[in-house]
Amino acid sequence: MLLQVPQVLNAEELARFRARLAAAAWVDGNATSGYQSAQAKKNEQVAEDSAEARELGDAVLAALGRSQLFFSAALPKRVYPPLFNRYGAGMTFGSHVDGAMRVHPPTGQRIRTDISATLALTAPEDYDGGELLVEDTYGVHSVKLPAGDLVIYPATSLHRVTPITRGTRVSSFFWIESMIRDDAQRSLLFDMDMALVRLNQQTPGHASLVTLTGCYHNLLRMWGEA
Repeated sequence: MLLQVPQVLNAEELARFRARLAAAAWVDGNATSGYQSAQAKKNEQVAEDSAEARELGDAVLAALGRSQLFFSAALPKRVYPPLFNRYGAGMTFGSHVDGAMRVHPPTGQRIRTDISATLALTAPEDYDGGELLVEDTYGVHSVKLPAGDLVIYPATSLHRVTPITRGTRVSSFFWIESMIRDDAQRSLLFDMDMALVRLNQQTPGHASLVTLTGCYHNLLRMWGEA
């Protein structure tokens, strides 16, 4: 499932992020790459252990905690502390699949990467190129987000970032270990949850809502990993 989550960050938060990142020290993006990705990756990122990465990463996690849509779609068990990257003119990231496991160096915490996430910090009109292309059985999906929006998609997907031809693209990126490992099961639960929300708005108090909510939670109990 590929899903856009709108307005994870508001205008005031975006302004603060941009000011902090403008003053940050940027390093080679391959600092966090595996062997395969390192051959395709040409970008920069804020050092993972820097004060800016920790402060802004915590702010991203707090923003995610306010998003019911994100929770419903991802059903997060653990979120890798958010990182920050930058693509300038000529920079790109070729086709790759994200590594299955990641270890957070400062803490030693290991997470399974079920879901990949990109949070846009730059307005799309401020740069050309830089589209995120995600491949699945239905073809190639091109994503270029408004600033403050998030996209999540299965980490098993082949994906790439097209070369920047003008301006600079700045984003936060991270991975989620979900309570539901299987993407098809997550998608089914998400569709059921969204249908329950709509039914509750249209027919509040209907007796069938209790039954359907029970079905949702019993499926979550059957498939989930606490």
